[in-house]
Amino acid sequence: MRTALVIGTGLIGTSAALALSQRGVTVHLADHDAEQARTAAALGAGTDEAPDGPVDLAIVAAPPAHVADVLADAMRRGVARGYLDVASVKGGPRRELEARGLDLSVYIGSHPMSGREKSGPLAATGDLFEGRPWVLTPTRDTDTEVLNLALELVSHCRAVPVVMDADAHDRAVALVSHMPHLVSSLVAARLEHAEEAAVRLCGQGIRDVTRIAASDPGMWIDILSANPGPVADLLTDVAADLEETVRALRALQSADEDKRRDGTTGIEDVLRRGNAGQVRVPGKHGSAPRAYEVVAVLIDDQPGQLARIFADAGRAGVNIEDVRIEHATGQQAGLVQLMVEPKAAPVLSAALRDRGWAIRQ
Repeated sequence: MRTALVIGTGLIGTSAALALSQRGVTVHLADHDAEQARTAAALGAGTDEAPDGPVDLAIVAAPPAHVADVLADAMRRGVARGYLDVASVKGGPRRELEARGLDLSVYIGSHPMSGREKSGPLAATGDLFEGRPWVLTPTRDTDTEVLNLALELVSHCRAVPVVMDADAHDRAVALVSHMPHLVSSLVAARLEHAEEAAVRLCGQGIRDVTRIAASDPGMWIDILSANPGPVADLLTDVAADLEETVRALRALQSADEDKRRDGTTGIEDVLRRGNAGQVRVPGKHGSAPRAYEVVAVLIDDQPGQLARIFADAGRAGVNIEDVRIEHATGQQAGLVQLMVEPKAAPVLSAALRDRGWAIRQ
């Protein structure tokens, strides 16, 4: 791939353009908002000037509801040898293109499984997709050259290619992305009118659950409108579980011992099913999750604290597998949770204590 045209210079489109430009590909940028394309160009993502002729690959980074229209227009104008979109829904756009009688041998659907709560070109980074799955949904009609261009794009973005059927992809993202986003928003909505005294008690748990609820509602309306059926099916199942859980909690309030016992069983069931589902979430590098020990360190909110901890861990010969920070509400301090291999935990704890760090159990 020597040339590319990115149509849509939001977070995903600009991030892909940055990655391609950094690897020597000449990238042309287009957007219905010319100012946004100019912003992406100023960031080094490419040029907002139109290409002289067909490029190697056109990347459509438009909202799902507009993908088919943008693709159809680009394909009719013959702007590229191959066409690819990065929308989070795959089955609908492909069927729309089929209904318009377009040549789908030059098209492949794709979806990089990466993003941020922020949107727009200013939120873009050239390493946004690094190490993340990038789904490709070729059909029997997809030309080998177009598939190779898509794989080259994924490689330039340092993502991990995953080949799936388009409808299977849509069911999968409903489960792991779209439905969880709505549930996160429902939980966060409970905080809108909560008493300030209650909100001040928020800890890392509620921050984890509500983090993705900060995303742009307009963008998510587009996404959910393109995949409503699978999401609604999943929420129906969640609603049934919620009803059972409410009944179990009410039973715990009963004076009848048998009802309280049934309530305990019901709550235990949902918690254990949650345990069983959570352990299936892939861990580091996509492997099966591993059990790590946590070394908790109290730090002040000052520049360089995290760098010092990581440097001291390195001097002790300990690899930090993961890290979380729990901020103390209203205080200039926080608790850093360092996840390490179980055998490394006592080594790290001792080394950090020797260097003056306050270790918490």
